Amino acid sequence: MAETEDKSILIVEDDETLRETLAYNLTKEGFTVVTAADGLDGLALAQAEQPDLIILDVMLPGLDGLTVCRTLRRETDSLIIMLSARSSEVDKIIGLDAGADDYMTKPFSLGELLARIRAVSRRRLEPAIGQLKSGDLYLDLIARQAHKGQQELQLSYKEFDLLAELIRNQGIVLSRDFLLAKIWGYDRAGGSRTVDVHIRWLRQKIEENPAKPKRIVTIPRAGYRFEG
Repeated sequence: MAETEDKSILIVEDDETLRETLAYNLTKEGFTVVTAADGLDGLALAQAEQPDLIILDVMLPGLDGLTVCRTLRRETDSLIIMLSARSSEVDKIIGLDAGADDYMTKPFSLGELLARIRAVSRRRLEPAIGQLKSGDLYLDLIARQAHKGQQELQLSYKEFDLLAELIRNQGIVLSRDFLLAKIWGYDRAGGSRTVDVHIRWLRQKIEENPAKPKRIVTIPRAGYRFEG
């Protein structure tokens, strides 16, 4: 899925104000948008239209979003971003395990949504290209090699995975809990300190001045954002 070139998006959301606001703004961004107000209509539209991306609320009348997501994941390769007012890590894990490509907590900004659309679109391309690029950083996902310019970076297994996840989500704030669950597994001991230590190690290898990082930026009380 390219980033904005007349790609189709299905919005399945029972909140009329949010549904119409998203449809209006995404249409202005160049997307072709169709909408549904409940799970049954959303499932039928997704099966008929085969949109490039589906924005899917979790709590829907008729058929809940998790059931819709599981059904669609067996039938379509459309990208799926789930929406929910529930912000706990467990709820996010359930949504991702249902087959969603990403999970967003309400409320959110249009800018964040567009960033996440770009991020999941980049991830979709990875199996085909087998690589990630950002500025002078290049990751070969198959050979598990990382380069900064012409210099090969000596990254540990977890450092490589962490850097790949940051690049995939460029411009998006990722919480320590999210990174801990994504990179180390849900039951990993050590808490957020593990993430902070690995971020520090990465900064020493990719930042011009690790003491004043410009690529991996700390967002106080929120997490980290990769700036490229």
